[in-house]
Amino acid sequence: MSRSFSAAVLEWYYQHGRNNLPWQHPRTAYRVWVSEIMLQQTQVTTVIPYFERFMQRFPDIIQLAQAADDEVMHYWTGLGYYARARNLHKAAKTIMAQHGGEFPREFTEVQALPGIGRSTAGAILAQAFGQRHAILDGNVKRVLARYHGVEGWTGQARVQDQLWAYAEQHTPDQDLPDYTQAIMDLGSAVCIRSRPHCAECPLSPDCQALKTDRVRELPSLKPRKSIPVKTTRMLVLLNKDKHIMLEKRPPAGIWGGLWSLPEIPLESDVKSHCQQQYQFEIQAADDSDSFRHTFSHYHLDITPCLVEVKNPDQCVMEAGRILWYNTAQPDRLGLPAPVKMILNRMSEE
Repeated sequence: MSRSFSAAVLEWYYQHGRNNLPWQHPRTAYRVWVSEIMLQQTQVTTVIPYFERFMQRFPDIIQLAQAADDEVMHYWTGLGYYARARNLHKAAKTIMAQHGGEFPREFTEVQALPGIGRSTAGAILAQAFGQRHAILDGNVKRVLARYHGVEGWTGQARVQDQLWAYAEQHTPDQDLPDYTQAIMDLGSAVCIRSRPHCAECPLSPDCQALKTDRVRELPSLKPRKSIPVKTTRMLVLLNKDKHIMLEKRPPAGIWGGLWSLPEIPLESDVKSHCQQQYQFEIQAADDSDSFRHTFSHYHLDITPCLVEVKNPDQCVMEAGRILWYNTAQPDRLGLPAPVKMILNRMSEE
C-alpha cells in the first residue's frame, strides 16, 4: 500500500505539481527553511513575493543573523503571525553561534531551533538533503484522514498519533524532496477542504472517505467557539512636522517587537491619557471611522484618532521605545498590517 501510495502521489506530482517554486531553484537548506516558516498558516501565492524580497535582502544565514530586529520585521510586515519572524531571526543567530553558520543536518538539532517543530524539521531535511522524514502539515493531515477514514479532529493527540503513523508508513525511501512537496501539493490543490477534486486525485481508488461517501465529513471540523470582539482606539499623534509617534511593542504577545500606534480603550479620555503618559498638550483629537482587523482567535475593531500635539519636545521618551515616523520618508520598520494601512492613508492625505 505504501509503495503504491507514494508512487501514485509522485506520478501525479510530476504531471500536475508545483516544480518551479522560488525556494526550489536553488533548493538550499536556508531557502527551504525560510519558505517553510513563511508557509506556516499562509498560502503559497501570498508567500512567494515576500520570500523573493526577503531573499534579496537576506540571501544567507549570515546576513539574516547580522540584521537588526527592526529590519527583519520590516520585511515580514504583512505576513502576520510575527512570532515566526522573531523565531527565524533568533534561529539564525543560534545557527551562527552553535553550528558555524551551517544549517544543521541532524533532526534533533533542527527541531531544537526556535520556531521549528517536528513536521517543519522533517520538511526541511527531506527537501534540502533528501533525508527520509515524514511530514504532517494541515494539507497532509487532510489527505491522510480521508484516505484512511480517520475519525476526529486532527488537532486531538489521539488523531495526530494515528496520522503520524500513516505519514511514516507512506513516506518512501527515495525521491524525498519531490514526495514531500507532492503530498503538500496534493492536499492544497486537489484534496481541499471544501469541494475536493476527487476525480483528479491519484488516491481516489483506495480512499476510504470516498468509498463511504464521507469526503465532506472528514477530517472532522474543530469544535467551534464563538470569536470574541475587542475594541481599541489607536492614537495618531502628529507633531508640528506632521510626523507620527510610534511605540515599540513588548517582544511577546500580539504584534510583539513591532512598531505600533499607541492604544487606549474607547472609554478613555484622549487628552488626559496624553498628558499623563507623555506630558503632551494637545490641540485637537478627532476619531476616524472604525475598521475591523481579524486575528485567528478574535476580532479587533480599531478606531483611529488623529491627535495634534502642541509640545512633543517636552515628552519624556524612553530611548529605543518611541520614535517620530515620517510618512514621506518611511523608515524600514516592522509594522502591524492595520498600522501600516493607517500610515499609508495619512501619507496619501
